[in-house]
Amino acid sequence: MTLIIVGIIIAVLVVAVIAMYNGFVKSSNDCEEAFSTMDVYLKKRFDLIPNLVETVKGYASHEKETLNAVTAARTAVGNSSSTAEKLANENVLSGTLRSLFAVAEAYPDLKANTNFQELMGQLQKVEEDIANSRKYYNAVVKKYNVKVQAFPSSIIASMFHYEKKPMFETDAASRENVKVDFGA
Repeated sequence: MTLIIVGIIIAVLVVAVIAMYNGFVKSSNDCEEAFSTMDVYLKKRFDLIPNLVETVKGYASHEKETLNAVTAARTAVGNSSSTAEKLANENVLSGTLRSLFAVAEAYPDLKANTNFQELMGQLQKVEEDIANSRKYYNAVVKKYNVKVQAFPSSIIASMFHYEKKPMFETDAASRENVKVDFGA
């Protein structure tokens, strides 16, 4: 009789471990899918930036520092080797784009340019898509990270090397207002 009870307990534990492991597999794949979705929109923005920089350069060529910062940030994103590095570099790129938009505000001819307006419309749509995909990514990662940290699933997570994933967070510099000084 005790052998049957021990057998049932072992069977229940094995089923629980299998269920938790499969939950981690699903959650991990959800995180990868969410990042890939966000990455598609980030790539669209990445591809729009050279056209935008060239258009602004034609009207505001003396704004080299801002244009170089955007180009350097774009290059850093392209050279990112890990998810965490890519997320950090995307934050820097977002900040430099805000500076570029602030520069564009000072040039009425640029703002009236049809090509610039079209690029800005495309970029605005992509930015909305990026914001939505960031929310989805963070929600999926939050759910996954809770599984990794909560007991008893944390035991299974450590056994199978499932680790906490990074959230997409805005850095402190991106939260500040852009300062543009046209005096001097």
